[in-house]
Amino acid sequence: MRGAPSEPADSYYEVRPDSTDVPATRFRIKPGKTLSVRKWLAAFSSDGQLDIGKTLNRIHRGGIHPAIRGEVWEFLLGCYHPMSTFDERKQIRQHRRAQYVRLKNECSKMFPVVGSGKYITAPVITEDGQPIRNPVVALETNLDANANRTEMAKELTSNGPLDMKVVQWMHTLHQIGLDVKRTDRTLLFYDKPENLSKLWDILSVYAWIDIDVGYCQGMSDLCSPMIVLLENEADAFWCFERLMRRLRGNFQCTETFVGVQTQLSNLATVTQVIDPKLHQHLETLGGGNYLFAFRMLMVLFRREFSFCDSLYLWEMMWALEYDPDLFSLYEEVELNMEKAEGSKGKSKPIQKYGKYERENMKIKSVDAPLPISVFLVASVLKDKSSVLLHQARGLDDVVKILNDMTGNLDAKKACIGALKLHKKYVKAKTHRNAKSMG
Repeated sequence: MRGAPSEPADSYYEVRPDSTDVPATRFRIKPGKTLSVRKWLAAFSSDGQLDIGKTLNRIHRGGIHPAIRGEVWEFLLGCYHPMSTFDERKQIRQHRRAQYVRLKNECSKMFPVVGSGKYITAPVITEDGQPIRNPVVALETNLDANANRTEMAKELTSNGPLDMKVVQWMHTLHQIGLDVKRTDRTLLFYDKPENLSKLWDILSVYAWIDIDVGYCQGMSDLCSPMIVLLENEADAFWCFERLMRRLRGNFQCTETFVGVQTQLSNLATVTQVIDPKLHQHLETLGGGNYLFAFRMLMVLFRREFSFCDSLYLWEMMWALEYDPDLFSLYEEVELNMEKAEGSKGKSKPIQKYGKYERENMKIKSVDAPLPISVFLVASVLKDKSSVLLHQARGLDDVVKILNDMTGNLDAKKACIGALKLHKKYVKAKTHRNAKSMG
């Protein structure tokens, strides 16, 4: 009800009583601003089509109520088209859940711990495909007899040498387990072993289907909120898979290159244009590669905000970047949905796009637009420009100043700052291009 007091959202993501170093949460549920359950249900037509324009506006104003956050995210991440009906989404959901079960069963046949309610933190195979009889794995999977351990190790190679794709996948499983144990450990949610194993299962299945990326540190931070928000494991998996379609480039690595370096290079270019003094100072300190911002871009500020505030930041970002064609771009299966088919191409009303996406549509450029995350980091650096210029005498100082921001950032302010910097950057770039041509 408009005029009613705002309320904290922390009760939806309970923290362990012994966690004392958790950043304070700034996000509050604001009646009349936050997308409420009532407003969300009212945004659907009688057959289930979503008024995405009104929904985006509401998210811009005050985020999403925690009770409906998971189902709203499914639209923001392109799991469903806003013009789909209730029946069409039910059909898609059933198809995807069955698909996930098949993928999980495929993984379970190769390594039976997948889907068992357990997970591992010690290697079970060498890099050249030789099984390891590890007592830690035996304890973690309740295999307490030597005979069982030997049998499990033998079973891995019972049909001859393993394919290198399988070896590569199995070799990541213990690393996933180690990260799962460390992810969001301040949340009471992860006191339940079944939630830890669910997170491990999803990341293990994803590593199998995306063999080029596999698993990299940081992906557990991106996946964890999906598990918390979506009760059904398959739904959480597909939400994570959609998020990774946006971010997988950051995790693609070679011996000499990490994918996120592209975004760090973009960040350097943006900072050089909007705050040349700061950029020059960072270069002088040896930070011209902007590696100090690596973590912010890799896990989208998960470490700089409380759990609740990071979710608020993410939904603000996705609402600003929203493109109603996401579903059509991502969906590989033809679903015979006339409305979804008719939605292809940038011919829909402009209000169906996020504010940031609308700004990018105005720019006539052959280059792909930069993600808003680059401007978010640039906005944070701009805010700290004076402190960095006067107090940073080395890269250690830069890292310390940025680390001190943890829990002191405002998600909405950061997004507004990112939009302003984007406009300033585009204007400066356009002016520079016109000057060079004239």
